Amino acid sequence: MKHFLLLLLIIGFIGCKDSKSVDNTFVNTDSKLIELFKASKSNYPNISVHRGGKGLKNYPENCLETLKYVSDSISAIYEIDVAQTKDGQLVLMHDNSIERTTTGNGLVKDLNYNQLKTFRLVDDYGNETSFKIPLFSEVLKWCKTNTVILTVDIKRSVSQEAVIQAIRKANAEDVSIIITYDVAQAKTAYKLAPELLLSVSARNNKELDRLLETEIPTKNMLAFTGTRLSDASLFKRLHTKNIVCMLGTLGNLDKQAQAKGDQLYNRWKNLGADILATDRPFAAFNAIN
Repeated sequence: MKHFLLLLLIIGFIGCKDSKSVDNTFVNTDSKLIELFKASKSNYPNISVHRGGKGLKNYPENCLETLKYVSDSISAIYEIDVAQTKDGQLVLMHDNSIERTTTGNGLVKDLNYNQLKTFRLVDDYGNETSFKIPLFSEVLKWCKTNTVILTVDIKRSVSQEAVIQAIRKANAEDVSIIITYDVAQAKTAYKLAPELLLSVSARNNKELDRLLETEIPTKNMLAFTGTRLSDASLFKRLHTKNIVCMLGTLGNLDKQAQAKGDQLYNRWKNLGADILATDRPFAAFNAIN
């Protein structure tokens, strides 16, 4: 009888242990963006605002207040840059140094966040503002509350894992797209977060072929086709796989539109560019909408 009771206790213990391990299993569910960003659909924003807004007087790049300002006027997604401070805080900053965009100087990696908070952000014209360098967590919280979509450019000094953990901690998977620049980055990002939509580099057929040879499903891909205008055949091929195409007009193409007329944005969209990543969000939005 004692042996029988002991056997029951052992079985019960194993059962409880197994049950606990099942309960603690993390189950990934696809970000809503994976279903939203499909070439067969058109109900997603068709403007991507470079660095959260550039060239705007009194509104600096990579600034939460700038995101709020632009989003009050147009429907868009926002490309932002995430860097890491000396004490491990994730902040919005494009350059390694803070000199160009703030009233301070020094490298982000050499400064604590408390030090960064003492400086003010500066717009592209050198005007000092009252705005401060935002924490990535603050931006995620606002974007989640207001259903504003981010494409997250991870600076070289920051690990993909740290950024993905921050997104998950904020429960912001449904408003976050991870930017990758090559197949290796795309593969590691997918391995870390198969639930997220990834911006992948597909500037030509060779790059697309390499992506299609990976284990990454096409449903997880949003194709960045570069900052030069690709042949319409590339857009068409991506569309046959239901992959949304993003063209980077920032730089030369924006300058062309500014000089020759904003109707060029329509021409590029009709060629097959579903989203325009631009430094002229208001002009591009008005042209194609």
